[in-house]
Amino acid sequence: MSFTHVLAVAPVMAIEPAVEWYERLFGRPADARPMDGLADWHISPYAWLQVFESPERAGGTLVNLVVDDLDQALSDLADRGIGAGEIQPGAREVRFAAVHDPDGNRVTLIENPVAD
Repeated sequence: MSFTHVLAVAPVMAIEPAVEWYERLFGRPADARPMDGLADWHISPYAWLQVFESPERAGGTLVNLVVDDLDQALSDLADRGIGAGEIQPGAREVRFAAVHDPDGNRVTLIENPVAD
């Protein structure tokens, strides 16, 4: 069996406030709104994040996104009104920090996930 894409889903209480937050996170509107209650951001050609209105499931998602420069990413987010927790060190040269959407879904930004 082979897989061609990764599609992560973050359930939220209400789609429109969530879309506004994720637009600030990604710095752009959704790439697609294929149906009511759903918005897609195409993060790379083979990885998408969907925000889906599902109140009974909202708030428990963990999404990790790799960034080239964590300090710059956090500065950009701060400029867009999204504050992060403290930068945490990982093994070797890895660093990460988390932000939370309005429903509590955690998005962790990771720098150097595969450090040499």
